[in-house]
Amino acid sequence: MKSRSRILLVEDLVEFAELYRFFLQKEPIDLVHITTGSEALENIQKITPEVILLDLTLPDMNGMKILKYAQQLNITVIVITSKSSVDTAVKVMRSGAFDFLEKPVKQNRLIVTLRNALHLHNLNKTVESFQKLTRSSYFDLVGISPSMRTVYQMIDTVANTKASVFLNGESGTGKELCAAALHKQSQRQKKPFIVLDCASIPKELIESKLFGHVRGAFTGAMNDRDGAALSADGGTLFLDEIGDMDLTLQTRLLRFVQTGTFHKVGSDTQIKVDVRFICATNRDLLTDIEVGRFREDLYYRLNVINIHLPPLRQRGNDILLLARSFLSKYAKEENKPANGFSHDVEQILLNYDWPGNVRQLQNYIYKLVILNEDISEITAKILLPFSDSEHQCEDEIIPLSVDNIRPLWLSEKEIIEQAIKLTNGNISEVARRLEISTPTIYRKLKLWNKQVKRTIDN
Repeated sequence: MKSRSRILLVEDLVEFAELYRFFLQKEPIDLVHITTGSEALENIQKITPEVILLDLTLPDMNGMKILKYAQQLNITVIVITSKSSVDTAVKVMRSGAFDFLEKPVKQNRLIVTLRNALHLHNLNKTVESFQKLTRSSYFDLVGISPSMRTVYQMIDTVANTKASVFLNGESGTGKELCAAALHKQSQRQKKPFIVLDCASIPKELIESKLFGHVRGAFTGAMNDRDGAALSADGGTLFLDEIGDMDLTLQTRLLRFVQTGTFHKVGSDTQIKVDVRFICATNRDLLTDIEVGRFREDLYYRLNVINIHLPPLRQRGNDILLLARSFLSKYAKEENKPANGFSHDVEQILLNYDWPGNVRQLQNYIYKLVILNEDISEITAKILLPFSDSEHQCEDEIIPLSVDNIRPLWLSEKEIIEQAIKLTNGNISEVARRLEISTPTIYRKLKLWNKQVKRTIDN
């Protein structure tokens, strides 16, 4: 049975509303009548209508505000107003209205306009459904595998809710990109998206980073400072690697999630914010709960909706889709001619397990681009060794003695390459731990490659 279309009538004069209801009584629609703009905005948020019949002159606000909000959500709007000036008609049409009807509206005109609007809505819905089935990316997420399309569908379903979302998956699977996509797809998209990495911030600083502090709260607190919680007001707060958060801070976070209120470190003044929570971890938090490392009540508060990011080894041809995307991106950035992979290289990429997932693949392709100059196609002979546990014993650092003193650059090379292997190719993590910049590492890798070639040639 075909479902009835949901129509929202925003009209403050009851006599007009009853007239329109009479005109449309035989149409296969469910008509909801409300009289104020604030009710309209609330209704749209709860149950998205297919079409809005909108009077511009409302007792509490200008109907243009509702029109602009509806456009953000791709809702079709038919404006009905007694303001019959050309300027008004032009203004509403430019603002995205489907049509402009002048009071008093004739029955046939209203019926035909509404039918046309619903027909357009259904066409757009069909096109959108087809695009969703065939899309190869979702914001910065890339992939066409069934598991990734499930992720896209989950984002579509929950983005415009207020529910907290928990992202899980192995390191490097794209959890932060998924969180960003959730934010961009939501009604909070124009508000801040704030990221707090709980694993990279020292235990003694993370409370201040999350909630902010006032001057004199602790040694070194020279000024008042806002934390991530206040910065994310109206938007989204993404707590990455939340499993690394200290138990004491988990207690404060639970209260924040429950009440939407917090106080800065060193202050008793309560601050209330509107924040949507997204959290991520690559840990097994249920095990952490059993051994007392994570609060069970906090876990279930945050884990309302769960989205799993699949490991790259389970995504089939997404590996090649991602590799080509990275190759194109970095070749353009570095002004290199590389534009494709040979068939045997594609098979090698497909057959490798990628323990570091998408992040490892991204870093690997970047290294290939950086270390090779005038090469248009990536072939097997220029591939680099993969950085996983199979190779960790191949480049052991030799203890220094008089007999094995070598050039400093070679020792430095071995240290950095060993670190790259230990972090599954995560160059950013290597740079952080060795306290050098990421560009420095790539520059050194390129230089060492040339030095090794010169050594071999000589």
